Amino acid sequence: MLAVALVGELMAVLDASLVDTALPTIQADTGATATGLQWTHAAYALALGIGLITGGRLGDLYGRKRTFLLGTDAFTTASLLCTLATGPASLIAARAVQGAGAAVMIPQILATLHVTFSGSARAKAFGLYGTVTSIGSVAGPVLGGILTQADLFGLSWRSIFLINVPLGIATVLLGHRYLAESRNRHALRPDLLGMVLSALGLLLIAYPLSAGGAHHWPWWTFTAIATGVAALVGLVFQQRAKTRRGGSPLMVLSLFSNRPFSGGLTAQLVLGLLSGLFFMCWTLFMQQGLGLRPSRATIGFLTLAEIAGAWLAMAAVARHQRRAPQAGALLAALALAAFHLLAATYGTGLSMTAMALPVLTLGLGLGLIGAPLTDLTISRVGDVHAGSASGLFNTATHLGIALGVVLTGMVFFTHDQTATARGSEVVDAFTATLPYVIGGLLITWALMFFLPRATPRPSRL
Repeated sequence: MLAVALVGELMAVLDASLVDTALPTIQADTGATATGLQWTHAAYALALGIGLITGGRLGDLYGRKRTFLLGTDAFTTASLLCTLATGPASLIAARAVQGAGAAVMIPQILATLHVTFSGSARAKAFGLYGTVTSIGSVAGPVLGGILTQADLFGLSWRSIFLINVPLGIATVLLGHRYLAESRNRHALRPDLLGMVLSALGLLLIAYPLSAGGAHHWPWWTFTAIATGVAALVGLVFQQRAKTRRGGSPLMVLSLFSNRPFSGGLTAQLVLGLLSGLFFMCWTLFMQQGLGLRPSRATIGFLTLAEIAGAWLAMAAVARHQRRAPQAGALLAALALAAFHLLAATYGTGLSMTAMALPVLTLGLGLGLIGAPLTDLTISRVGDVHAGSASGLFNTATHLGIALGVVLTGMVFFTHDQTATARGSEVVDAFTATLPYVIGGLLITWALMFFLPRATPRPSRL
């Protein structure tokens, strides 16, 4: 059962970043525009981010095993459609369905582990879950680059989606046999109006940010953004009214009165946004700017994967609480400042050797942020709302990544209008992007002051 659940998690996490190193190849093969290139990535992340809380509610109502298998079916089918895509439009549509399937699948995994295991076994299961998530997040670009360059069966970038098909089929078949059904007997009906308002608001904000630059910011982009903001404001009022009536809202608004939770959630949203912005720009910089082949361009991601081991050692700095992730944010900002200096100085002549130290430092900084930020954000939330808090936290992560990719249209592609430029033009676009990422890391550092102070915490054993 644990293996089935973790494979499902690994597939969903991998596909959030698997496409990164394949983007230039996809662009060359399909003729995707700058906006299309962004939405190849963002369609998955946005559909995933929008659907996570809803997916959790569906599992409570209809059964977690049934909902997990349904989400895996949709994810696997969409992966096959990605493989068969004939152009940017069909690929983006399939990626959106893929993200929606993952949104239905992911919430059931933690819930199933929670109801199946107890005591030390549950702690081990959650530890493996966190390990798989960390490995998937850094291995996605590596695997995507290797498969794209290997050109298996002449499929080029299509093989990065095709590998999900046998894995998905195996997960469904084994899930039918080994997963136990569970549900919340007191669950109410899903908040359909809340789902619609949240999806509408986020889409009306995200699309203009992506397409506005290419159209020179016409009036409709600002109208759409204002309408999206209004929809999200309406969502807050609707959630309050539903709570007062004793209904089952999409979000538990009382969680936001918890200072560490609100601060940590906002910090995670900003961090996700920076990840979506930076890693897409970095991929284009290394391949189109420095002219590296996909497998070589993933060397930087491999170094981050090596540093991912630091996430497993967070217990050693637990006594420092917010100081650990704050130090990580400052370290990552310092590394990117050094990277900016190197890129501006050497341009297209920047070597992998010169990049090694800043990349290692960046990986260490991000590793120091990951686990402590999650723990400190959710640790003070009562058990009765732990599921909702986890759903909101995951939603902030994936929505941040989606919006970060979308914002490449405002920073990176402002300097590289066609997404087909090479050499110094891409290097200039990348160096112009880095100050935004550094500024965002400093904002993340400041938001972490809302987290618990650096005082010893009692053992949970």
